[in-house]
Amino acid sequence: MTSAQDGDVAAYAELLSDLLPVLHRFVRRKSGNAQDADDVVQEILVSLHTVRQTYDPRRPFTPWLMTIAARRVADAARRRYARGANEIAVDVLPETFQGDETKFEQEASDVAEDLRKALAVLPQSQREAIELIKIRGLSLEEAAEATGKSVGSLKVRVHRAIKAMRQALEQKS
Repeated sequence: MTSAQDGDVAAYAELLSDLLPVLHRFVRRKSGNAQDADDVVQEILVSLHTVRQTYDPRRPFTPWLMTIAARRVADAARRRYARGANEIAVDVLPETFQGDETKFEQEASDVAEDLRKALAVLPQSQREAIELIKIRGLSLEEAAEATGKSVGSLKVRVHRAIKAMRQALEQKS
């Protein structure tokens, strides 16, 4: 690692090559999820590459590396848990509509119009938060950067906007 920090590309390539099987074993043992092991190992290698300048050659390399690896395994476990909390596995997908009829184009247009009206009555700051995060699909961090607002502030605005839109739509029906 010291040679890699000094710019030795061959030493860096050899280090990464030597670390690959070690990291695979570590991830499989720690996470117990072989399906995500390759992705987690890649995340570890990206993290290693990103923070390689922080390694202090006077200290042992393995504990430094394993700290990075353990954190990436923990991140992956949190993502897997969050994904599992919101996903439901089913054998047969339920039908969206009862019977053979489907929603008519006009009904779909009416729903879209109702949403547009509910969005239009929101204060500008809440409307902007909904448009950036829910409609355009930006992450909270990206939206915060675009607006100059904090992530927490955007979370509150989205929450309040959804609550207000829900109330507006319930009053309509």
